[in-house]
Amino acid sequence: LADLVLETWDLHCERNGREHRTGDMGCQQLVVRRGQPFAITLRFSGRAYEEGLDKLSFNVETGPCPSETSGTSSHFVLTDCPEESCWSAVIQQQEGESLCVSLCSPPNARVGRYSITLETCTDYQGSSYQIGHFVLLFNPWHPEDTVFMRDENERREYVLSQHGLIYQGTSDYIFSIPWNFGQFEDDILAICLDMLDINPKHLRDQSRDCSRRNDPVYIGRVVSAMVNCNDEDRGVLFGRWDNRYEDGMSPMAWIGSVDILKRWKKFGCQPVKYGQCWVFAAVACTVMRCLGIPSRVVTNYNSAHDTNANLTIDRYINEKGEQERYSWDKIWNFHCWVESWMARPDLAAGYDGWQVLDPTPQEKSEGVYCCGPAPVKAIKEGDMLPKYDIPFIFAEVNADVVYWVVQGDGMQKQSIRSSDVGKCISTKSIGRDSREDITHNYKYPEGSEEERAVFERAEHQKKSIGEEDEGLHLRIKVSEGANKGSDFDVFAVVNNNTDEERVCRVTLCARATSHNGTLGPQCGLTDPVDIEVEPRAEQRVPLRILYEEYRDKLTQDNLIKVVALLNDHQTGDVIVAVRDIYVENPPIKIRILGEPMQNRKLVAEISLVNPLAEPLNGCVFVVEGTGLTQGQLVKELEEPLEPQAEAKFRMDLMPRLSGLQKLMVDFESDQLTGVKGYRNVIIAPQPM
Repeated sequence: LADLVLETWDLHCERNGREHRTGDMGCQQLVVRRGQPFAITLRFSGRAYEEGLDKLSFNVETGPCPSETSGTSSHFVLTDCPEESCWSAVIQQQEGESLCVSLCSPPNARVGRYSITLETCTDYQGSSYQIGHFVLLFNPWHPEDTVFMRDENERREYVLSQHGLIYQGTSDYIFSIPWNFGQFEDDILAICLDMLDINPKHLRDQSRDCSRRNDPVYIGRVVSAMVNCNDEDRGVLFGRWDNRYEDGMSPMAWIGSVDILKRWKKFGCQPVKYGQCWVFAAVACTVMRCLGIPSRVVTNYNSAHDTNANLTIDRYINEKGEQERYSWDKIWNFHCWVESWMARPDLAAGYDGWQVLDPTPQEKSEGVYCCGPAPVKAIKEGDMLPKYDIPFIFAEVNADVVYWVVQGDGMQKQSIRSSDVGKCISTKSIGRDSREDITHNYKYPEGSEEERAVFERAEHQKKSIGEEDEGLHLRIKVSEGANKGSDFDVFAVVNNNTDEERVCRVTLCARATSHNGTLGPQCGLTDPVDIEVEPRAEQRVPLRILYEEYRDKLTQDNLIKVVALLNDHQTGDVIVAVRDIYVENPPIKIRILGEPMQNRKLVAEISLVNPLAEPLNGCVFVVEGTGLTQGQLVKELEEPLEPQAEAKFRMDLMPRLSGLQKLMVDFESDQLTGVKGYRNVIIAPQPM
């Protein structure tokens, strides 16, 4: 009998991509998910395959030193009864000289780049054919995969959606910015796989690293470390918080991960300048979704960075409300991290589900700047022992902030109330552009029995006292319209909850601040004023904040911290109230002209009005959106934009994908930076 000779083969990249939900990655290569069959066709020349006479087998290998023992190589024969726990090949159909074979990996296979070889054998005469390469990803659709997610709408949002919203601002003024995750865009998968291959664990022991790539816990930890560059590990982003970004991109200017990852690759894996927490988190979210691990960006408001892990953050201010001494412990007005969905077979039962990964470099974990994965359930229960890094994250959402007022004679008095840490923990809702509050996943209701039990377990005595009804109460209110370019008012509001008149002294102080809690120069201060508050009544003390005062002091974070100080003459108590005020940028207006249809030209009209009393120089609009633009479109204005003038231009788009897409715009200039806008566009499929 003549030898069986392989003439051609077809990996069916497009059909397999559709079935494995990887089709948006382009059809240049085969990308499949573990545990799910994929079909290839083999065409022989001269004669057809004959069962019983011809023996067919396959070899798949991943990594530089593949071996069966480490799970990075597998040899398997064509069979009728495949086993689910290992690689298998089954005949699907035979027509003449072509043979369609269904291949399947086990649901716990290592992810990454694979090569595949066919071996034929007839009468002990054999040949071997290298038939190509494919990429294997995690599979949230497969019940046996450790990243299995039951709900299809959740899988659509957390694995397949290429755009989303990230929450910023303050707990009193929550807003979102659009983000282009773009995990299926050209080259992104290759860049994510390269990231795994240059991580220090891989360089130290390639075989061990590749053999652990079946575990999303391991992959999450590697990604968390590789998104920042603090370990000189050729990480993706360089973090900077001091408002000096001239030699790179300001963290506020990015609107997507694709640009960042492509720059990193293009410049030989040199860190991209610059990132802050939401940029680190969004890039990590892109990498995790790309590899097939369901992930979302989460924002925690009033997030504590407790460097000495005592769960208390002490703040010292003088009688004017100004900071007295520097503290390494910080309160960020918001902090972003990633949650990724996975089982935790490495821990006791009950810790499956969402895990915190925080790629922003803050503290070292096992000698490396990474954080997590930490089970959200363990954070809620105050279980400090399960891996990884729970005490640090527990403090981010639960630390106490205690204000000490340092008086003229050096005496220190503790304020009787403290601010709340870990407020309004937020993420984008599934399938909608609204905010989902997930604080209840992290904490029991304040004051509940369960909360007390959690703090006992965490060995934490809560120092802050809840809102008291008796005595005086102090809060800060903002007038409508804290808009960039305008003056606005803030008020200290004093409530007297007693049946007798009270006399007190109130001071207000405003300072520019940055998003990580670092204070800048003062931009408003009242003289101390003595007020009388009638029983059960309220009084207001105003402070006008002037544009000319804050104009040159505001950082790109657009934040002003207002501190109000109240001395109760009757009891001698000191009460402190603090509020971060976000000074709003103007809106970007986006109009879509014409009927949006796949592969047909579409026009977007984009405009912005300069709200300031001075011209804006160096104005640039950057437009991007997966499926709508090829990369980024940049529009530079030739002239300065005069006060109250409108910049308006039109841009041609060619939508590649159908369905709901987001067009995102960022505007930069000398006086206004990081201005964001977006518009949802529903693209009709191209008529067949």
